Parts: sequence; structure tokens; C-alpha cells
Amino acid sequence: MNRLEQTWRWYGPNDPVSLQDVKQAGATGIVSALHHIPHGEIWPLGDIKERKAIIEAAGLTWSVVESVPVHEAIKTKSENAGLYIENYKQSLRNLAECGIHTVCYNFMPVLDWTRTHLDYGMTDGSKALYFNWFDLAFFDLYVLKRAGAEQDYPQAVLEEALAKSHQYTKADIDKLSENILMGIPSEKGITLEDLTQSIHVYQHIGKDGLRDNLLWFLSQIAETCEQNQIRMTIHPDDPPYPILGLPRIASDKDDFEFIIKGVDQTFNGVCFCTGSLGAGVSNNVLDIFNVVKDRIYFAHLRNVKKDVFGNFYEADHLDGDVDMYHVMKLLTAENQKREKAIPFRPDHGHQMLDDLNKVTNPGYSAIGRLRGLAELRGLELGILGS
Repeated sequence: MNRLEQTWRWYGPNDPVSLQDVKQAGATGIVSALHHIPHGEIWPLGDIKERKAIIEAAGLTWSVVESVPVHEAIKTKSENAGLYIENYKQSLRNLAECGIHTVCYNFMPVLDWTRTHLDYGMTDGSKALYFNWFDLAFFDLYVLKRAGAEQDYPQAVLEEALAKSHQYTKADIDKLSENILMGIPSEKGITLEDLTQSIHVYQHIGKDGLRDNLLWFLSQIAETCEQNQIRMTIHPDDPPYPILGLPRIASDKDDFEFIIKGVDQTFNGVCFCTGSLGAGVSNNVLDIFNVVKDRIYFAHLRNVKKDVFGNFYEADHLDGDVDMYHVMKLLTAENQKREKAIPFRPDHGHQMLDDLNKVTNPGYSAIGRLRGLAELRGLELGILGS
């Protein structure tokens, strides 16, 4: 029976979680990126080779790139988008020359991910990432002060946001703003004015325009991908809703059908993220899997627990609203059809035990992910043996 490839996200030499830690966790593949290269610039061949050599010296394999960021000029299809397309294609060629062929990316405008809390307290004393609509609405209405924001929220959320406007201290507001702005990938500090300007740009593009720009991007890189055996895997929106007036185009089954059919070539694939998709109140994660299963080239496995408002925290990997047993059952069945194993990684993990006293990338402390990988590994073995 073919096993899935167990991988681990590693942020590079400055990651507080070392490659030795990764080996002890039992992963064999590394998911990494050249975060020191400014967005839109070509990834130099020498830098790719250097990172690959570091990984291989530790007895591991650089299995997936996560990610080669798509520059905002491409997402907005601005005048200089062509330059960034050419740079992107050269980065893909350089990766392929080094034997790296699976690339994860997202097409979320401005914000790569959004959480309102990075240290949500669990009942066992560990800490999780958390998204709360009331806090987001408060930020949108009373901190960002986006024009027309009140039209995007139900009355109950508006009332709770108003209550928070009388309760929050300056320290609370500063922390919330820092958490939300952390989701903006940038080499420089981002201000509220920068965010407001970016939101304004996307008001004119809208969902249909952003969808068209994604298909344009994929069509522009298609030949390069096919010639170099590159598999592009789009990551779902996180969370899978329009937020702060920004459109979302990779959030539900309809979106993924549109993406796959829009550029119906084998390079155009999906990173199946159970946490991002599972956060959608109306999403059936298993149905979405069956729509995209032939194009799943990478998987993020994590779980979420939602309430009636759609607020969610990241739960233990096997204990949340996502039916991880049946997800793993479908994933392992699909893997049996493949010549090359599908890589997956334990996506995020609770900050727990000794990691509570350490500073790590949000969601990427060692011990919580080690627990998640061990649980997922056991689940896979149980299914394969049944």
C-alpha cells in the first residue's frame, strides 16, 4: 500500500524549529520558501540550490515550495503585471532545474490569511489561532473605518462590534490591529492607510474581475509549467469569506470547479486545505474533495471548530468539525492511484508544553504539529490496515 508523503513547513535557517526537530517528528519532506527574496523578484538559481543543499544535508527532501508569492500587480493585472509574470516563470524554471516541481500559491488579495487572536486559550492550557467576526467587524468599522462596512455584517454582529467599541482599551485595539495586519505579506511595515488603499483598488475589480485575473495568470504560466513538469497548487482562501471588502475566489465548491475548468490542464492543481475549507459554514469538505481529487497535488490537514456565527478556532487535528477520518480515507484512496505520493503536512498546531515559553511563527510551533503529525500518521495507517 502506498503511503502519503509526510512533510513539514520550515521557514528556513532562522526558523526556531530546526531541521533536526523535523526529523525527530518523523517527517521526511520539507515545505519551504525563499522568504528573503522580495515579492515579484526572480528566485536566483544559487539561492534555491543553497536552500536545497541545507535541507538535504539534514537527510530530508525539499518536496514542496510554499510559496512563490503572486505579486499584487498580477492579482490586479496592473500595467507592470507582465514583468512580474516573466519573473514568476523564470522562478519556476529555476525550481524545476533543481528538481522541485510542486508549488503552492494563493490568490487572496492583500491578506494571505486572517486571524483576530493568535493565542486563544484552550481548556487544556494550550493556545490556538482564532477568528472572530465580532472583532473583525469592530476593526473594520471603528479602526479601519472602511466606507460602507456596516453593509457587510448581520445586525447581531454590528451590535456586538458596537459594544466592543466601548469596552476595548488602546492595548486591545493595538493587538487586534497587529494580528490582522500580520496576514499581509510584505517586506515593509504596513499601515492602515496602505490597507485602505489596497481595498479601494479591489472594489473596482470585484469577484468576477479577480477570477478573470487568476485565469489570466494561469494561462500565462501554463506553457512554462507544462514544459517543466511544474504542478501549481492553489491554496483556499483563509478564511473562506470576503473580508474587509476584499473579494474571495477560492472558497467553495463552485470556486474550485471554476478554477479547474477555467484552465483545464494538468498543471493547474489544488492544495487541499481542510482547515480553510472547513471554516466555511456552508462547505461540505468531502464534496469539495471529490470535485478536485484528480488535481490534488498537496494537502494541508488541520481542523476547526465553528459556532453559529462562523467564528472558529483551530481544534486538535482529529477533533473538530472536519470529518478527518473520511478526509484521510479519501486521500489515501486517491494516493493509491498515484505513481508519486501526495505530500501532506500537519497544518498548524497548538502552542503547548515547552513551546508556551518560546517565540515561534503563529501556528507553527513544534510540539503541537508533532502531535498532529503523529495522529494523522496513525489515522492513515489504521485506514490502510483496515
